[in-house]
Amino acid sequence: MNATSPASARRADLLAAGAATVTVVLWASAFVSIRSAGAAYSPGALALGRLLAGSVALGAICLVRREGWPPRAAWRGIAISGLLWFGFYMVVLNWGEQQVDAGTAALVVNIGPILIALLGSRLLGDAMPPRLLAGMAVSFAGAVAVGLSMSGEGGSSVLGVVLCLLAAVGYAAGVVAQKPALGRASALQVTTFGCLVGTVACLPFAGQLVHDVAHAPATATLNVLYLGVFPTALAFTTWAYALARTTASRMGATTYAVPALVVAMSWLFLDEVPALLTLAGGALCLAGVAVSRSRPRPKAFSGAETRTTSPRPPVDNRATRD
Repeated sequence: MNATSPASARRADLLAAGAATVTVVLWASAFVSIRSAGAAYSPGALALGRLLAGSVALGAICLVRREGWPPRAAWRGIAISGLLWFGFYMVVLNWGEQQVDAGTAALVVNIGPILIALLGSRLLGDAMPPRLLAGMAVSFAGAVAVGLSMSGEGGSSVLGVVLCLLAAVGYAAGVVAQKPALGRASALQVTTFGCLVGTVACLPFAGQLVHDVAHAPATATLNVLYLGVFPTALAFTTWAYALARTTASRMGATTYAVPALVVAMSWLFLDEVPALLTLAGGALCLAGVAVSRSRPRPKAFSGAETRTTSPRPPVDNRATRD
C-alpha cells in the first residue's frame, strides 16, 4: 500500500507554499528592477538580456544536476509557454509599461489570474470552488484600488492598454500550456527549456541589446542580470515546482500578492510613500490570496451519521430454530 502519510502530505504542501512565496516575492522585486533598467534598455533588449542571463544560470544548474532533455510529450507545453510567457509576455509588458502609467498597467495586467482560472477550468478541468472565486474577487478589488491610487503618474495611451492586455493574455495562456508539461518533465527542465525558447524568440533584438549594453550605466546592466538570475531563473523554477502540485487557477490567484509586495518594496527601496488607498488595496490583495488558498474544514462525523450510514443486514434465525 503506497498511501501518502499525513505528515508527508503536510510537508509537500509546505514546500509548495514556500516555493510560491519565493516566486511572488521575486516577481514583485522585478517591477522595481524593470523600472530602473527600463530607462536605459529598450523593451526587446531588456527582455533578451534578462532571458540570456536566466538561460545561462538555468543551463548551468541543469548540467550540474544532469537533468537531460525533457521527454517528447512535454515539448508542446514547453514550446507554447516559452513563446507566449517567456518571450511575448516580457517584450509586450516592457513596451506597454512605457506607454501607460504604473497604475493602468497594474489594473490591466491583473486580469491575468482571472483568465488563468477561466482557461484552466475550460482546458484543464480545474475546479472553481467558491473560496477561490471569492478570494480572486477580493484580490482583484484590491488590485483596482492600487491601480487607481497610482494612476496619473505618467502618460497613458490606447496602445499601452492594448499591449498590457496582450501581456495578460500571453501570461495566462503560457501558464495553462505549462501545466500539462509539468506532468511529464521536471520543474527545472520545463523552466530551463521554456526560457531557452523565449531567448531564441527574442534574438531579433540582439543588435539593440548590444547597443544598449554599450551605452547603459552599470546599475542598469546589473538590474538586467538580477532580473535574469532571480525573478526569471529562480522564481520561474519555484513557480513550476508549486504549479506541478496544485491547479493553475489556485496558483494564478496567488500572484495577486504581487501588487501588495510591490507597494511595500517601492516604499522601502524607492522612498515612494503609498497613499492610504494604495495601502488598503494592498491589504485587500493579501486578504484575497489568503481566502483563495484556504481550504474548508473537514466535516466532523456525528454518532447519528455513524449509525445510519452502515445499516446491519437482517439476521436469519432459521438455523437456530432447526
